Amino acid sequence: MFPIRDHNPASRTPHVTYALIGANVLVYLLMLPASGSETALLRLYYQWGLVPAWIGQGQHLTGLFTHMFLHGGFLHLAGNMLFLWIFGDNLEDRLGHLRFALFYLVSGLGAAALQILAAPASMVPMVGASGAIAGVMGGYLLLFPRARVDVLVFFFFFIHVFAVPAWLMLVLWFALQLFNGASTAAAGIAGDGGVAYWAHAGGFVVGFLWVLPLWLRQGGRDFWARTHGQPPHPEARYRMARSHIPTVRRRRRR
Repeated sequence: MFPIRDHNPASRTPHVTYALIGANVLVYLLMLPASGSETALLRLYYQWGLVPAWIGQGQHLTGLFTHMFLHGGFLHLAGNMLFLWIFGDNLEDRLGHLRFALFYLVSGLGAAALQILAAPASMVPMVGASGAIAGVMGGYLLLFPRARVDVLVFFFFFIHVFAVPAWLMLVLWFALQLFNGASTAAAGIAGDGGVAYWAHAGGFVVGFLWVLPLWLRQGGRDFWARTHGQPPHPEARYRMARSHIPTVRRRRRR
């Protein structure tokens, strides 16, 4: 179940969201010359990524921030930027540009903290914006739980797009991170399983808790009643364009 768009584009230009997407793409392009050499790529990951064991020793602390702008490949980058584009604009609209930028960085730090706690001795560098973006998803869940999101569902040969409420997609995603994180921890590979599930969970919780005081000040459940759990502007309507190719009917043979 993969989100492809929401039905509530922001009412004003999400400058910070666009800037974050641009920064991540720029860093990826700058890393391309090293992609042909595994040694050079690993050197970059260890220099600018987050290595839990080193952070525990007070070394390479810049990795707490710089790891959020590195990615392990094009699909890693594209998936993260798609999630940020879908969920970031409405949250930035609600929080404001500067508060959203701070919110994003704090969510990324929270994600890093939980991953370090899960695997403090790991020497595997963690890279990617997914922890910070998970924070965006946590905040989105609290403020806009009933906003509609189009998700692509594929199961073997079945492929279809469904519109679902954001809370369903986000709760299932968070539950999957907890399940996979617990499974890898039980197998003794908490930090070395290829995906930093605990970073995702940590970022999501930090984002949710950051937005919680704002939600309470707005009235909590009364806020949901007023907004119907959706961003405060009209929902977009998407229609599939009709094909201009004429229909060719098969002729029956006599």
